[in-house]
Amino acid sequence: MLIDRISATLRKLPRTLTGLKSRGIAAGFILSLVGAPAAAPAQDASPHGAGRLLQAVPLAGAPDGAIAYKIFYQSTGLRGEPITVSGMVIAPQGPVPPGGRPVVAWAHPTTGVVQRCAPSLARKRFQMIAGLRLMLARGYVVAATDYPGLGTPEVHPYLVGESEGRSVLDSVRAARQLPNLATSTTFAVWGHSQGGQAALFTGLLAQSYAPELRLVGVAAAAPATELATLMKADLKTSGGRNLTAMTLWSWKRVFNAPSEEVLDPAAVPVVDRLAGECIESIFDIFERRWTAKPLAQAFVRDEDFASKEPWSSLMHENTPDALPSHLPVFIAQGDADNLVLPNVTRHYVEKLCRNGSAVAYDPVPDTGHGFVAFRASNAAVDWIADRFAGAPAPTNCGRL
Repeated sequence: MLIDRISATLRKLPRTLTGLKSRGIAAGFILSLVGAPAAAPAQDASPHGAGRLLQAVPLAGAPDGAIAYKIFYQSTGLRGEPITVSGMVIAPQGPVPPGGRPVVAWAHPTTGVVQRCAPSLARKRFQMIAGLRLMLARGYVVAATDYPGLGTPEVHPYLVGESEGRSVLDSVRAARQLPNLATSTTFAVWGHSQGGQAALFTGLLAQSYAPELRLVGVAAAAPATELATLMKADLKTSGGRNLTAMTLWSWKRVFNAPSEEVLDPAAVPVVDRLAGECIESIFDIFERRWTAKPLAQAFVRDEDFASKEPWSSLMHENTPDALPSHLPVFIAQGDADNLVLPNVTRHYVEKLCRNGSAVAYDPVPDTGHGFVAFRASNAAVDWIADRFAGAPAPTNCGRL
């Protein structure tokens, strides 16, 4: 299949190519493989081209009654430069409702920090989207970004909210340019873990970055919010050390943050090995735990590194603030989560409530981090359906 040949070629690209994205060379290289870019109506991209659909290739294995595409589209890098991002669009077949099909932007949880860890390249790519069949059954188009650097040859800005939010918004713009899907400008965003952070930043950026789109609600499961708190707490668990290791690895390359001053020298090769491993299934998590085992003996030199510069400022910049009060919010949190701690999520919910947001907070009993989005997907999709229908947003802020 063409897209598999593209992916194989991209995996062989030299690391030096990542420094060329500001001149559009990465995008041009991809387009030389997939052919001329699809025509993009001007109203579906920003004046600078963000959100422009570059290429779409049909994907096999979509759920029954649906069609799927692997897409490449233009987004905006952290320095304002044009970058290419990959992802998927999955759409139902059948009659189009009046006004067009609404879009749900899916923001995925952590899958890794290197190019080959893109969800669109995974064997179980469709099964990784929580609530996909439910959303398709209701007639929604699902736009699923890979985020920058996953599926394209550049460094992935892991847990960098602005990067995630832009790529989510541009995936919706790109989905609207696919022929025959008849998508509307109305969308909701739904994400888990890293994707929960992405969903919240999508809510923060939507009005300024993509004003032509109408965001009706933000849904997140176990979102990464107070990064400094999470980083310190997560040093005590294997999964948490994995998260911190990926953050240190990525931010060294994205922000030139001095991770060598934080890491014990013995931890550096372990962190580099972890950076090369992807997370697609529960089995991958077990493998990463084995790789990360040495970090239990030697990891960071200073457990308070997140409170010191430049880490403190970076943590603050990538901790989502309260959303605009007019945006309704759904937050699910597993009460047995030892990675994104329930009290951290609850603290963010309280911040939203104080800001005047209508928040539907859904504590999911007996559930850890990995499964909370799937177990909350029925409630999340029902909540999204009500937002598309224009129903009054529920809130349990006064009962927390």
